[in-house]
Amino acid sequence: MKRSYLFVPGNRSERFAKAIASGAGAVILDLEDAVPPEGKSAAREAVCHWLSDNARDRTGIAWVRVNSTDTEFFAEDVHALAGVPLCGLMLPKAESAAQLRSVADVFGTTATPIIALVESAVGIWNALEIAQSPQVERLAFGSVDFQLDSGIQDEDQGLLFARSQLVMASRIARLEAPIDGVTVQIGDAAQLARDVARARALGFGAKLCIHPNQVAGVEQGFAPSSEEVSWARAVVGAFEKAAGSAARLEGKLIDLPVVERARRLLADVKSDAE
Repeated sequence: MKRSYLFVPGNRSERFAKAIASGAGAVILDLEDAVPPEGKSAAREAVCHWLSDNARDRTGIAWVRVNSTDTEFFAEDVHALAGVPLCGLMLPKAESAAQLRSVADVFGTTATPIIALVESAVGIWNALEIAQSPQVERLAFGSVDFQLDSGIQDEDQGLLFARSQLVMASRIARLEAPIDGVTVQIGDAAQLARDVARARALGFGAKLCIHPNQVAGVEQGFAPSSEEVSWARAVVGAFEKAAGSAARLEGKLIDLPVVERARRLLADVKSDAE
């Protein structure tokens, strides 16, 4: 399970390998916000060349954020990447299934996974439609752009509805838990920890990162703690010992939803170890 997605500017090819080595679950080579209009063409060429040259061991981790469908750069991005080995695409400003189909039309029968970056009021409203698009692997929350679009200034409770929409849509569409937005305070480990804890509590499973020094905190924050693992093992053990009868642990009733939550947590731990 990927927990951290690290952006790296598409016009800074000297940083690509460093980003790959950062320990991030995935790296997103960015052709959108990180690249000025006059540098789009050169960045696109650099990204395509790097992916082609490093295809053997990079395609499992390297994604590319293309420019949005309403820009003049979108068509050139997807056509250039259609023949390049990569893990998948991130589509910014995702607002409808039609936008996702515009990517599929270029890639044809090649099932290229897409992370739909939802960052507007329309996108949040249409979250389920977006999540149910065939090639969407995961939803991501573009929280900063969403605040600009919606006029919501509060970064915490003010964004609760939007975050919950993405979590519910992902669950209904049977996608992995969504990816939360960035923490803009690059050097503030305490703020990052608070943001990760909030995201995890709300049902997110990963987070976007804008600097390598955020990766370790995100990975640690989303991973089950030793206390949670001990709890899960105790719950499963007590349930199995009861052999189907009512079970209690530390004075609390253990019912099937609790047992299933414990089993899922242990499954995540096993997956991390493999």
